[in-house]
Amino acid sequence: MESVEAVGSAPSHPSPFFPHGIRITWLDVAAMIAAYLVCHFLRYHNAKGPLVWPIVGMIPQLSRNFKQGYDWVTGILVQTGGTFTFIVPWIPSLNVVVTSDPQNVEYILKTNFANFPKGKILRAGFHDLLGSGIFNSDHNTWLLQRKLASLEFYTKSFRDLTARSVQRLVHRRLLPILRHAAATSATIDLQDVMLRFTFDNICILAFGADPGCLCAGLPRVPFARAFDVATTLTLLRFTVPEFSWKLDRLLGIRRERKLRECLKTIEAFAADVIAKRKAEMADDRPSRRSDLLSCFLSSTDPATGKPSYSDKFLRDVAINFILAGRDTSSVALSWFFWLLQSNPRVEAAILDELRTVVRGSGRGCVRASDPEVRNSDCLVRKIPGEDEREEEEEEDGGEDGDGIHQFSVEELRSMQYLHAALSESLRLYPSVPIDNKEVAEDDTLPDGTRVKKGRRVLYSIYSMGRMESIWGPDCLDFRPERWIKNGFFVPESPFKYTAFNAGPRLCLGKDVAYLQMKAIAASILSRFSVRVVDGHVAKQKLSLTLFMRNGLPVTLHHRPLFDDGDRHSP
Repeated sequence: MESVEAVGSAPSHPSPFFPHGIRITWLDVAAMIAAYLVCHFLRYHNAKGPLVWPIVGMIPQLSRNFKQGYDWVTGILVQTGGTFTFIVPWIPSLNVVVTSDPQNVEYILKTNFANFPKGKILRAGFHDLLGSGIFNSDHNTWLLQRKLASLEFYTKSFRDLTARSVQRLVHRRLLPILRHAAATSATIDLQDVMLRFTFDNICILAFGADPGCLCAGLPRVPFARAFDVATTLTLLRFTVPEFSWKLDRLLGIRRERKLRECLKTIEAFAADVIAKRKAEMADDRPSRRSDLLSCFLSSTDPATGKPSYSDKFLRDVAINFILAGRDTSSVALSWFFWLLQSNPRVEAAILDELRTVVRGSGRGCVRASDPEVRNSDCLVRKIPGEDEREEEEEEDGGEDGDGIHQFSVEELRSMQYLHAALSESLRLYPSVPIDNKEVAEDDTLPDGTRVKKGRRVLYSIYSMGRMESIWGPDCLDFRPERWIKNGFFVPESPFKYTAFNAGPRLCLGKDVAYLQMKAIAASILSRFSVRVVDGHVAKQKLSLTLFMRNGLPVTLHHRPLFDDGDRHSP
């Protein structure tokens, strides 16, 4: 048998690995490869999920199904009973436990919450953008911010600000843009419009500053653009080894150079807002502001009388809430209108509910300037901090312009079927499709899966909404009625429906999100028929949030909520 060393070659020198004189033949190499393959087979032949190839593990299957990643993972979870491990034998950091089992999710998010933090890898990747903010921190740092934010979220002043901001943006900005599109038969990207709306709204709630993304003409706003690009570039850090992006950051090259430029724009915007707010407070000017930044700024250390929090901390708080509030509602609404296109029965039921609410108000379809509603809570009111010209304009009546009912907060809350339809849309298309944690200490999940310290555990929110074992045989159907019992919306367990997280990290802005989504959906559907452009296929974008890859191009057509003479009928 010919050896690895070529016949007739010069005498070999002693090998550092083998004693002098030992020659390795091709038969030996083949035997070693065969032994490795046998060991690999014995180790992984019972592994749940896709075939584990030698060396590359499951990467080939992931590569083939990358664009359909969420559906591919869902299919595997259905086949494996709800849990499997993504395996790459020679790269332990890529081995991830994936689950959709509600028992496991409850254990991770609540029962043994402390053992499943976000972890060092995620915190490092997001640090430049999010700092030590609430969505990028663990343990005591997270707990402090959670307590402070929760106190503010449940104050009457913050809830009033939320209602005013949503109503004003709907009637002063959103509807005029949509009316213009309908009048000119223009095609608009509804996803982009929703993103602009939610960005303006969350900036008002977090910073008390209005970037004006939804103004006429849909302007390009530097801060909004920088925030969008910075978020995308930050996510791309997780597609390469950690040392790679850190080296690029150190050298200021490639994507990290662009990210640095975007972060400078974000920092400048935040610093300017904080400085102006501090100047207001230093002048002892009376302020009716109720945004999160103002709340934190007003807190002082009892011992020294100085501000309790640094500018860096304040910046992190505001930026974290903007990230959380910008995408979630807008993405949810985009998929909601997409689903209505193919489910006219649901749209008709929502319209019936809107008519019932309007009739029940006793006001029918009215203008905001009419005396009986001029001072009601459905009138779009002034957001503190805006200029006097707009305040005078608001006091002159704040007409909607189309004479159609403006829904009050109480009326929005009474819309049970619309609430169910939005929840059903989020079940099938959750704004955040996946979430993952890092195991702090060796543990065993309720289904028996063992997880070692340092391993990542991913739970697929997208898959959970499509599991027959969780939602029944009609799990893929868009059926809001599953949420209605005796005419009222009945929520499901947050460990079954995890669109708003669960356990100690349950989303503080859940009520704000529903109020915003219901106000937008009710205001649009009571005025327009929304039709997706023929031939458009909504494709998911693999991202932190479930964006539509190519947006949602639609046309709008005016339609009356009531037929003539039917407005006040019983």
